Amino acid sequence: MARRWTNRLTENDATPEADFFNRRQIIALAAGGAGAALVGLPDAARAETLEPHPWEDITSYNNYYEFGTGKGDPAANAHLLTTEPWSVTIDGLVDKPGNYAFEDIMAAMTIEERIYRFRCVEAWSMVVPWNGFELADLLNLAGVQSRAKYVAFETALRPDEMPGTRTRVLDWPYVEGLRLDEAMHPLTLMATGIYGRDIPNQNGAPLRLVVPWKYGFKSIKSVVRITLTDKEPPTSWNKANAREYGFYSNVNPEVAHRRWSQASERVIGGGLFAKRQPTLMFNGYQEEVASLYKGMDLARFF
Repeated sequence: MARRWTNRLTENDATPEADFFNRRQIIALAAGGAGAALVGLPDAARAETLEPHPWEDITSYNNYYEFGTGKGDPAANAHLLTTEPWSVTIDGLVDKPGNYAFEDIMAAMTIEERIYRFRCVEAWSMVVPWNGFELADLLNLAGVQSRAKYVAFETALRPDEMPGTRTRVLDWPYVEGLRLDEAMHPLTLMATGIYGRDIPNQNGAPLRLVVPWKYGFKSIKSVVRITLTDKEPPTSWNKANAREYGFYSNVNPEVAHRRWSQASERVIGGGLFAKRQPTLMFNGYQEEVASLYKGMDLARFF
């Protein structure tokens, strides 16, 4: 049974919603209680000062190639995506395979707020206040069979609504995967909202994966299929260029991308000339997840 992630802070520690939306005017740790932006991080990372990212940054600077390759393309084009009705097919090595309606999933899950670091493989970062539920709860609802070792995910493919899929940037549909223990980890979230609002289309409505210790492309958007399997599943960026994008894709400052360093990152919202900050191992979640990779060569299994 999955160990549930425990918030070390209380509601009294949270930054008021009005302050979150007051763009650029507060610093997360400037006063006691604003430390909610560092929920789930080890003590060393908590000591840093982070600027909370406003709704506008989170929803206007995105990678979602189904809607175009520019950072503003998803916000411009994602309104075309129809998200109601929505269902997720859960199949493979599960006791209760089938099509699960989104509203039924939501009725069965406990929705929480998780404020996580988000680190893109392109060496930029944000802090995002997600709302959602632990993936483990959904997998347990379907009943994971003992032979299952991996979880495969698939994004919706709708060329009429997703103009980016009319090009061959990637082999559509977008697919991703996790090892089962990664999927069942209490930090692994299925996000349904941001700042308490329904998640916008450009951020992966109505249901997306969030794995905060991995590069952002692992956090697949607009999920329509989840498959439990005993074999490592293919993943889109690994299929496109296996030399640059490994299956694990853990944030690791010591392993460079073949075209740039991962030792530091640019925080979105700080301007083009903002000082870069050091990248933390596992994006600051080393205390929680390093044991998953004990004994592994993380330069080989990148």
